[in-house]
Amino acid sequence: MGALGAHGGGPAMRRANVPKTRIVVALTAALGAALVLAGCVNGAPAPTTTPSTRPSSSSEAPVTTEPLVLDPAGSAQDNLPFFASVVEEFLASAPDSQGPAIIDHLASVGFDKATMEVTPDTTAVGLEADNIQFSVRINDSCLVGQYGNVGIHTIATSVLATGTCLVGETRAIDW
Repeated sequence: MGALGAHGGGPAMRRANVPKTRIVVALTAALGAALVLAGCVNGAPAPTTTPSTRPSSSSEAPVTTEPLVLDPAGSAQDNLPFFASVVEEFLASAPDSQGPAIIDHLASVGFDKATMEVTPDTTAVGLEADNIQFSVRINDSCLVGQYGNVGIHTIATSVLATGTCLVGETRAIDW
């Protein structure tokens, strides 16, 4: 009989011959059912919770989460949520910031400036750097941030064999 079967077409050929009106009717029915079901939903928006509280029943008090704070005794991993939060908030409010402003902001929220590193704001030929990397060494680990044309990225990582957090050229933090 061959690959096409006795009627000159296998299942794939028969599916291709399904009238387009059947497909249109099926899609229309599905869309209509979705609209009917959507009409059954109350127009009021669904309740939402804020990050600092959770819904409570009448018998239990609301529970609040602790605000993010720097833990000087903690590791970089412990402090990553705080680091990421202060970096993202600062750069959202001051998107044109260069290395010194980022370092000064990190110092203003409690990080030790003496443990920080930052890459230059300009390239070797005097052009504005596409990205600035900055770091804070904290208890044998590192918080590293990058800001520029790639957006904002933060990670917690190990100290390098050199005893630093950043690879490559960094600038003196002498301001």
